[in-house]
Amino acid sequence: MPFFEHGSAKIHYEEAGKGFPLLIIPGGGLNGTIADATTAAPIDTFKAFSNEFRCITLDERNAKDGQSTGPLEPDRPWGMYADDHLGVLDHLGIDKFLVMGFCIGGPFIWNLIKHAPDRVVAGVISQPVGFRPEIPDRFAKNFGKVWGEPMSDKNSDITPDIVATFLDNMFNKPADFVFSVDRDFVKACETPVLIMPDDTEGHPYDVAMESAMLAPNAQVSMYPWKDTKERVPVVERHVRMFLQTHRPNRS
Repeated sequence: MPFFEHGSAKIHYEEAGKGFPLLIIPGGGLNGTIADATTAAPIDTFKAFSNEFRCITLDERNAKDGQSTGPLEPDRPWGMYADDHLGVLDHLGIDKFLVMGFCIGGPFIWNLIKHAPDRVVAGVISQPVGFRPEIPDRFAKNFGKVWGEPMSDKNSDITPDIVATFLDNMFNKPADFVFSVDRDFVKACETPVLIMPDDTEGHPYDVAMESAMLAPNAQVSMYPWKDTKERVPVVERHVRMFLQTHRPNRS
């Protein structure tokens, strides 16, 4: 089980396949693990794409059932995760890469494009989380319970106050849109993206579609797709074609 360390963080990751690098960000919110990017995902990404791409994924820092650990950085929560995501690629000697993310992977991908626009070749944003005005504090409250409380119980250095500040800065400042970037950023973003909408409490359809309408190089998958087993292979083909199209030519 490979790990890499940067600063005080120790991150568990796995990879499969060969080819152009594809970073896969798990769903499951802040408790996302390698399983949430592979066998527990709507598309088993390692099985689907490792025959053509070098697939890399990780346990998110301090995920409840994961093996990645590290301190929290309340003043830069999105930046902290970007450090982990880019850090594993740096550790593997990878510069440019494709990225696919489920659930909170949507905001993480927008944030990676913001932090490293010259490195992210294209992104697949599946079932993205987003802001719902009728439940404005949903994510801070929910993650405080299912992620923050177990983490504080295991680590006395991570107090409930630190968790609360971290989540407040992550989801409430601002509490809007995709959290990690604003509409102006998405509207100006030239990076190609494929958006795969969902429509659940945490994955609002309207936010996914607004992102697709704003981003100048966006595509959208069929909808609905993940709850109909006959449609999943069709969407998987769309993802593969999108990745193949935007993979740089290699001599």
